[in-house]
Parts: sequence; structure tokens; C-alpha cells
Amino acid sequence: MRFRVVIPARHDASRLPGKPLRNLGGRPLVQHVWDRASESGATEVVVATDDERVAGTVEAFGGRAAMTPARLRSGTERLVILAREADWDDDDVVVNLQGDEPLMPPAIIHQVAADLAAHPEGEMATLATRIRSAEELHDPHVVKVVHDARGWALYFSRAPIPWERDAFAEDAGRLPERGEFLRHVGIYAYRVGFLREYPLDGECRLEEAEALEQLRVLYHGHRIHVAEALEPPGHGVDTEADLARAEAALARRG
Repeated sequence: MRFRVVIPARHDASRLPGKPLRNLGGRPLVQHVWDRASESGATEVVVATDDERVAGTVEAFGGRAAMTPARLRSGTERLVILAREADWDDDDVVVNLQGDEPLMPPAIIHQVAADLAAHPEGEMATLATRIRSAEELHDPHVVKVVHDARGWALYFSRAPIPWERDAFAEDAGRLPERGEFLRHVGIYAYRVGFLREYPLDGECRLEEAEALEQLRVLYHGHRIHVAEALEPPGHGVDTEADLARAEAALARRG
């Protein structure tokens, strides 16, 4: 199966400025993400950035970078601009691997691409993992997802969903024994034709309320398939503490 990976890498992250270029194990963070994408079996890997310093760093280690406007609000929008300018076929599959995921297993990058290829009736695919603690369930930084019997996403939220009415009536802060809760893994696969038609100006109230870009897709009537990740996704890097944790994880791997 052929697929591409695009790595959105914005330089001026609010919580960790210059994040793509931060040192991680003696190399820039974005290079680790590039390596994970290259190990996934992708036929092409591109870093979509808004900063010449990031582009120059990528090209220096032998990667390919594409410049995208700084005004864009999400990684998906960077892929949209790239897809509209590239000579890719509409049926091609492209994976959005965020530029702050140096520990993402290559196997699940391949998995999300394969899942979309296996569901031609959908425009997007993504992954999820099981939630196993009350702390994780009630953490608004952890995005939850519910899907139908065939794996099509119904809704994404920062709140606990589904709401276990009886269990939470007894103790709203616990993890219900009978509940099946899924944590969304922020990796997506798209068809190029869908990206070219993506509503850049179609932000909806749900997306604004939850600060979740994927809700725009559902709101406009498109379909996102959800599969359970074959491996734990590892931790992304948003803060100095995350960077230190990633450094320790790489050291353990040798």
C-alpha cells in the first residue's frame, strides 16, 4: 500500500517556542518525527512548516520541507494547502503526523493509512486507545471519542463520553466498571481529494467550543473511521516537562 506522511511543524508554539528545533537526544525534535514517519513504510515524507529555520533544518538532515502560511490554524489546514498545490492523485492517502510526536510508533502510522484504504466509503481515519483510569477519563486534555458499531466516529469531546448516567450518579469521579471509554490518538489519514475540498472557512460552533478541529469534519457530514491502535502511541511534546520525558524515553531505548 502506498501512502504519504506530512508533518505539520509550526515554529512558534505557545507553550514551547521553537519546538521543532529543540534538542532531543542530540538532534532536533522534528528529525525524530521524520525518522518515525520514514520507518512507517511511507513512500514520501514532507514537513509542512511556516518558518524558514525549520525548513532549513529539515533540508540539512536530508528531508523535504514545504512552506505554508503562518496564519493557518491547524495541521490539517497545512495539509490542505499542500494537497491543493501538489500533483497527487485524489485517491492517494496522506497521513497527518504532528511535528511534536517523536515517540509515535511507525506501526500505527502505517495502521491509520491502511485503515483508511480499507474503508473507501470514508474521507478520514484515526486511532484510539482504551482509557483505564478515572484521572484520564476526566482530564479535559485527554480527548475522548465514541463511534458506531462499524467504527465510524459519532463525536469527539474533552468531556467524559459516553456519560454513564447511573454510575456517575453514584460517583461522578470514578471509572465505571462496565464502561468502555476511548482516548483519541491525534493522528489522521485523509484522501487527497477530500483535502482539496476541505472547508477552510467552515469552522463550526462545536469546533470552537471543544477546540477540536475534527468536529468540523463531522459537522459538515463527512465520515471518520476509528480503529484501536495496535501499539501505545507514546507521549507528545508540548512542554519542557514533556521534552524531558521524551529524552528519558529515548535514553531507555538506547
